Amino acid sequence: MSDKIRLGIIGIGNIGSSHALRVTGGECPDFELRAVADVNPDRLAWAGANLPGVRRFDSAGAMLDSGLIDACIVSVPHYDHPKYAIACMKRGIHVLVEKPAGVYTKQVREMNEEAARHPEVAFGLMFNQRTNCVYRKTRELVQSGAYGQLRRVNWVITNWYRPQAYYDSGDWRATWAGEGGGVLLNQCPHQLDLWQWICGMPVSVQSHMRFGQWHDIEVEDDVTTYAEYANGATGVFVTTTGDAHGTNRLEIQLDRARITVEDDRLSLLEFEVSEPEWSRTNTQPFATMPAREVEVPTDGQNPQHSGVINAWGGAILRGESMVARGEEGINGLMLSNAMHLSAFLGQKVTLPIDEELFYRELMKRVATSRRKSVGSAVFADTSGSYGGTK
Repeated sequence: MSDKIRLGIIGIGNIGSSHALRVTGGECPDFELRAVADVNPDRLAWAGANLPGVRRFDSAGAMLDSGLIDACIVSVPHYDHPKYAIACMKRGIHVLVEKPAGVYTKQVREMNEEAARHPEVAFGLMFNQRTNCVYRKTRELVQSGAYGQLRRVNWVITNWYRPQAYYDSGDWRATWAGEGGGVLLNQCPHQLDLWQWICGMPVSVQSHMRFGQWHDIEVEDDVTTYAEYANGATGVFVTTTGDAHGTNRLEIQLDRARITVEDDRLSLLEFEVSEPEWSRTNTQPFATMPAREVEVPTDGQNPQHSGVINAWGGAILRGESMVARGEEGINGLMLSNAMHLSAFLGQKVTLPIDEELFYRELMKRVATSRRKSVGSAVFADTSGSYGGTK
């Protein structure tokens, strides 16, 4: 391989085109964009006008077999993420997959098994929120054990507002057949990944969902989930695309601290002693545990998508660490699938889930899906959206 990694992109819709412009704009110096593939002639025409010198293919397979690329970004609707990742792996092409890893863990497990057969392939996932210094520092604080065990985690992430026009912009959006889910599959993979990355996986979830509560869609747009951990800790995860002015607040309670992340700011309240010790030794019925706010330094870095792509390039060329290895994508998806299965069955679900049962329940909904036919998808600039979502 030369000093530059020859890059291809499968799918140049909203987010794929953004990746293309990042590379051609010089944000990812290890890469040279050589080719793009899309089944939509309008998007290929856009590429012809905006990506001079880049080869265009109307078939992903043709691009992968062209010999023009060493690495590929997969940026297509969710169901096809594992399919194209596996196609890359079998050809020895390094692959970076957009979130989520897939729609159901059964197909993602197959993708991970294929990755294990190709250790020479750098396989990454676009979990760009892991590059945010605030979340990296939060994980460091929790995982260090310096503040004791996890007791409670609450995440209210309701600033994913989407109007009806968003859902009408593509025939695959917000349908069981086209997307495989709603807010959990499209908007929240970042938070579900961060939740388990920071706090670990719970052992059970019980979820309540509203399907098409705020929009003319068939999938979930309002979710409240209760989670339990092996050590007795609990969690609540609340999300929706229906709140016009929502909130993004993560709160983590540990034995010796409370961590809060809101408005991209990390706050640490450090307790003088651990809560178990305070409860055991304090003699005042209504006493407040002594605590102090602690300034938490970070490196201030938040490179987002470019950071993920550049780390992937470093892994390909220099054996450096990626932001998120592709195999890790199954964890957040396991949470999402468990939440859906809980809502489908109306009961608590233990993790790991019964993958065959979830697949059967999902396919029941796919069979009756009212996937829309609205002609060509509407292209929308995602540069101002949280995480550059699809």
